[in-house]
Amino acid sequence: MKNLQLIKSVVFIDVETTGLNTQQDRIVDICITKVKPDGNEESLSSLINPGIPIPIESTQIHGITDVDVAEKPTFRDIAPEIFNFIQDCDIGGFGISKFDLFVLESEFKRAGINYSRQGKQIIDVQTIYHKLEPRDLSAAYTKYCGKSLENAHRAHIDVRATIDVLESQLEQNGDLPRDVIGLNKFCNPKDPTWIDDDGKLAWFKGEAIINFGVHKGKTLEFMYKNEPGYLQWIISKDFSPKVKGMAENGIKGKFPKHA
Repeated sequence: MKNLQLIKSVVFIDVETTGLNTQQDRIVDICITKVKPDGNEESLSSLINPGIPIPIESTQIHGITDVDVAEKPTFRDIAPEIFNFIQDCDIGGFGISKFDLFVLESEFKRAGINYSRQGKQIIDVQTIYHKLEPRDLSAAYTKYCGKSLENAHRAHIDVRATIDVLESQLEQNGDLPRDVIGLNKFCNPKDPTWIDDDGKLAWFKGEAIINFGVHKGKTLEFMYKNEPGYLQWIISKDFSPKVKGMAENGIKGKFPKHA
């Protein structure tokens, strides 16, 4: 890199995973390119056997199937090599501070390796992109409608501008869905492991687990046997009918299974 001054090496990292849960989903593909202060580059790349099935929804995104990774190493197998490769390096990536680093740290933890981003400089190219090209309504209006938005942040002005921007987005992008349901899915992609729309419960190895709070990662069966009061608490609070229903079944010793 000619335009970036480096005191020490920076590793640019990207991972593909079984889903969007940074605590429980697994890496199926990783590439790390180390850019050294002298300008030389070195790369480490591998498909990874996650040890769990890859959901079809995830395969549709990255194209990696269970067959592709069947004979590949697990993360635990190559964790020491990855750790040594990135140790003492600063970190770069696209959207890395919101996703990739969390997944990587979770994988290291499962492998028994203590790795943390603490003390490292983080370069998130996505953040730079968004700062250089503002993503507010005024910027969208200028881009899609070809003129400046006057009196922005007045409610009636912003609503009209939003409608005009959407109409222009649909006109200029033929691949966008033309129906409300399709646009909802485009705007709000659901983690394939989520059981309910808010992700309060999720599937993990075929078991329903709590996916939030202090008991995150624990199965409903575990909660039934060890913390039944927590299931009662869920029933009494403002959770969705689906979450409450599964908590009620859990108190009765009924636990759903996921293929």
